[in-house]
Amino acid sequence: MTGDNKNLLFAIVLSVIVLIGWNYFYGVPQMEQQRREAQQQSLQQGEAGSTAPAPSGAGGTAAPTAGAAPAAVMTREAALAQAPRVAIDTPKIAGSLSLRGARIDDISLKAYRETVDPRSPNIVLLSPAGSPHPYYAEFGWVTGAGTAVKVPDANTIWSADRERLTPSEPVTLTFDNGEGLIFRRQIAVDDNAMFTVTDRVENTSGQPVTLHPFGLVSRHGVPTTQGFYILHEGLIGVLGDEGLKEVSYSGLEKDPVLAGDTRGQVYKGVTGGFIGITDKYWAAAVVPNQDQPYDGRFSVSPGARGPRFQSDMLGGPQTVAPGATTEVTTRLFAGAKEVAAIDHYEQALGIKRFDLLIDWGWFYFITKPLFRVIDFFFKLFGNFGVAILLVTVIIKAIFFPLANRSYVSMAKMKAVQPEMMAIRDRYADDKMKQQQALMELYKKEKINPLAGCWPILIQIPVFFALYKVLFVTIEMRHAPFFGWIRDLAAPDPTTVFNLFGLIPWDPSQVPVIGHFLMLGIWPIIMGLTMFVQMKMNPEPTDPIQKTMFAWMPVIFTFMLASFPAGLVIYWSWNNLLSVLQQGFIMRKNGVKIELWGNLRNTFSRRAKA
Repeated sequence: MTGDNKNLLFAIVLSVIVLIGWNYFYGVPQMEQQRREAQQQSLQQGEAGSTAPAPSGAGGTAAPTAGAAPAAVMTREAALAQAPRVAIDTPKIAGSLSLRGARIDDISLKAYRETVDPRSPNIVLLSPAGSPHPYYAEFGWVTGAGTAVKVPDANTIWSADRERLTPSEPVTLTFDNGEGLIFRRQIAVDDNAMFTVTDRVENTSGQPVTLHPFGLVSRHGVPTTQGFYILHEGLIGVLGDEGLKEVSYSGLEKDPVLAGDTRGQVYKGVTGGFIGITDKYWAAAVVPNQDQPYDGRFSVSPGARGPRFQSDMLGGPQTVAPGATTEVTTRLFAGAKEVAAIDHYEQALGIKRFDLLIDWGWFYFITKPLFRVIDFFFKLFGNFGVAILLVTVIIKAIFFPLANRSYVSMAKMKAVQPEMMAIRDRYADDKMKQQQALMELYKKEKINPLAGCWPILIQIPVFFALYKVLFVTIEMRHAPFFGWIRDLAAPDPTTVFNLFGLIPWDPSQVPVIGHFLMLGIWPIIMGLTMFVQMKMNPEPTDPIQKTMFAWMPVIFTFMLASFPAGLVIYWSWNNLLSVLQQGFIMRKNGVKIELWGNLRNTFSRRAKA
């Protein structure tokens, strides 16, 4: 392959990366997003009821739901005051559980706030029915075939043995159905955000009863989501051998099978895993007994003020003989998706693939180890930005042999440029002989004409993996670097169009193009380092290629301006290391470094123009 063709291939590869990357990361379905926002604005409150899963077969019934008619519009605080409550307090979460329905429906995260401002409100995860955005977990029993007894439902008022639930003090709830069944529910919570719900049924009647335990997470209305294809937000579960299942809100709504139906997507007889609903950084997930089979279901049902999404599990039949007691234990995770905590639960509790609650993406085998390395250096230096810089150096060191061979081959190709030009002139009218002569030259000089593409190609999965780490891990949320970068997971907040804050004006508010005017300091640094790196090589002789290469740093500068600052810092630092590495290898092989000559030519031409 000739030098010009190699440059053309390089330009095509980068152009494809730009197009794919832009669409993959930022190809947000705008109409769908606007529809969701409009629906969310119209959603003033959700209905009070959820739908307990019903067992298969004749005779099985679901637990009755609470009143389906919409109540008066209430604030979250007013909705919380509608029922007696038991306070919840752990080092990580605060809130309460309702004694009406025994729902866990009030959870706030102590360690996380809505913005980087330490005075901003804490993140609210779960909210009760009747509030503007109902989102809660519920556990209970449904009757099996041949059984018709009263079981607790969403309107049942339970009695509690204490007023406060802490890691050291579990609470026990009790309900007597008046027909010979006594229901007891012990709820415990650990220091983080994992609840253990132990349901016991004592049969004091003269007849055996068959019951099925269930657990569910219900969310009313379509929440505001990030809307990126790279991130899953919605219903999620690892359902035994069925593996990971991810269902978006829009996907569940549009499923023709579910139109006017509440059956949903059902996975029968699975063992192990979890099922729930996830946001970008937090989640609520029911964890069934990992040794017992259950039916998992994702469903949506119509409501007066919006759809109701539900992830639930239904356990196998439990027959309770007269005078006997049965017991079932289920867990609920309701908190921030911290990597260490999620991995700890997977190992300590044996939850199958619980780590997939975090959306590590296609490059899982790169993304998660990359996070662990970054987290290791963070614990040493206390700054995720510094950790990213150090990891970049390690990545460059790992790929140095490959990059070294690539740059050596490129340097050799530059050294034989005169011979290549002579071959082209000699066989100008015979392309076949020209290519044969060039291949013989490459073989003689031990040159790989494709070697120049490898440094770019090997960085693509690493780049995507690092983007994923910055985008989905809560550890990167609100993680500061130095100076004006207070959140590595957010774009650089400065912009050249208001002189980096000197002019009191927000360019992002400009209609249509405001998004492109947020061009911060770090994206500009990235563009400059990319420009310098490209000037290390001889300029292409083809005018189209020359124009493409000249504008590429500008295009990347504007494109990466909206990417997380941590990723832009990584790319800038990587470009600088690449310049130093390439310069060292070229000097070592006696090849002229074109940087200064190319820069002089570029600026002299502009000066003349």
